[in-house]
Amino acid sequence: MSVPGVRILGRVEGDHAKILTPEALKFLAVLHRNFDATRQQLLKNRAIRQTRFDGGALPDFLPETAHIRENPTWQCAPPAPGLRDRRVEITGPVDRKMVINALNSGAYTYMADFEDSNAPTWSNGLDGQVNMHAAVTRTIDFKQSNGKEYKLNPVGQTATLIVRPRGWHLNEENILIDGKPMSGSLFDFGLYFFHNAHELVKAGAGPYFYLPKMESHLEARLWNDVFCLSQDYIKMPRGTIRGTVLIETITAAFEMDEILYELRQHSSGLNCGRWDYIFSFIKRQRYHPNAVLPDRADVTMTVPFMQAYVNLLIQTCHKRGVAAIGGMAAQIPIKDDPKANEKAMDKVRADKLREVKAGHDGTWVAHPALVKVALEIFNEHMLGPNQYHVRRSEVKVSALDLLNSNVAGQITEKGIRENVVALLIYCANWVNGLGCVPVNYVMEDAATAEVSRYLLFSWVYHKKKTQEGKEITPAFIDKFLDEEATKLTNLGPSIDIAKRYVAEQVRSKTPDEFLTTALYPHLNHNKAPARI
Repeated sequence: MSVPGVRILGRVEGDHAKILTPEALKFLAVLHRNFDATRQQLLKNRAIRQTRFDGGALPDFLPETAHIRENPTWQCAPPAPGLRDRRVEITGPVDRKMVINALNSGAYTYMADFEDSNAPTWSNGLDGQVNMHAAVTRTIDFKQSNGKEYKLNPVGQTATLIVRPRGWHLNEENILIDGKPMSGSLFDFGLYFFHNAHELVKAGAGPYFYLPKMESHLEARLWNDVFCLSQDYIKMPRGTIRGTVLIETITAAFEMDEILYELRQHSSGLNCGRWDYIFSFIKRQRYHPNAVLPDRADVTMTVPFMQAYVNLLIQTCHKRGVAAIGGMAAQIPIKDDPKANEKAMDKVRADKLREVKAGHDGTWVAHPALVKVALEIFNEHMLGPNQYHVRRSEVKVSALDLLNSNVAGQITEKGIRENVVALLIYCANWVNGLGCVPVNYVMEDAATAEVSRYLLFSWVYHKKKTQEGKEITPAFIDKFLDEEATKLTNLGPSIDIAKRYVAEQVRSKTPDEFLTTALYPHLNHNKAPARI
């Protein structure tokens, strides 16, 4: 049965038909018709704001919402079932083996990612929805070609499931509603919610989400409106949905209270999305010479603007009674070098110790082997289910603190090469349908690649020199692109796409808002390569 106004351009194969049912498509159409115009306006607002920043304005706290920030009495909803203790959260894409391993990993929650670690091919997205439904109904399994089988642990021994849909800026181009592409956010959210919400509640949890890439409290208001309508649509009490917002843009950092206020009935806290935050810090201040940062490795969580952001986030969350979740440990085990592996794990331990001592209620890891490492730190230093009682009342963060880019470090040829390698490998794999890729024992996703892209642009635009004394020009970066691309011919024609894209970006006066939107036309919508 066709649904009026809804046109599917991608192929619908096998179990995908069980996801793209007429009833589900009707729901998607309701979401699109009610909310897409607002989404489009909010994206225009981002562009208008960027024009102001390009003209010399700086991000700041909003005077018109001071009454929300200064009101000490309002609180968000108490934690929902399965979200009171979130001490270690594992994140990763939604392919079948990853879903099972993440749910069985020993982490308290698993953020199933339709966003930065998932290349948004049509098949990846629909396979992910099939896998989510199978996980919720506990029917998910997987058998490798060597005969090894994967199944869920018994009830009560798996992580609480949280889904991250795509950000507001991304479309799902394979489905048209009234002739226009649908929002990727509403597509991912809508299908998961429609098929799984009641089943999740029956199992003692609920439909929980991570909300990425927001730039203002008005974007949070849109999510809250989506939640209210969706719950009403399936006759579910309002407040059943919970959303944790990733604070991963510099503008959102100035509106943390307001974002929580908009979502207060549905809020489960904020998260330090560290890599996207660094990307946004550079992007929104791209023409400001004071916002030029050194090598990616030098921009740690203890540099001034990152430390201010962390402190303000923890204080804001605990004042409002919700979780303050720490950032990603992107390291992966170095199996063939025990000494190097121990050094990498020591870095993870130090990072998690800093987070728990600062007052975070949980942290992120990207690999199951890191769950135990992070758990040991949080179990030792966080004796209760969370640290909402750590109010951080001593914290006083000003606008200048959030913009303080006084970062010790250098721009080196090694740093340039590392950015080039990460970008080439990531962009080529993303085009081929793989959204997270190990590079030098770190898991690269769209966020880390974006930091590399904007660092290269920033160094060229501001005519910086390397520590070795070389001026950083597009031609200088071309040299690294040529050298590294010849080592990556195994990635096929996509390496040429990646190389051309990076070369264009370092020459552009206005680089792309997101590499994912720019490279979307090149995306191979057939099956992604198998993960090892």
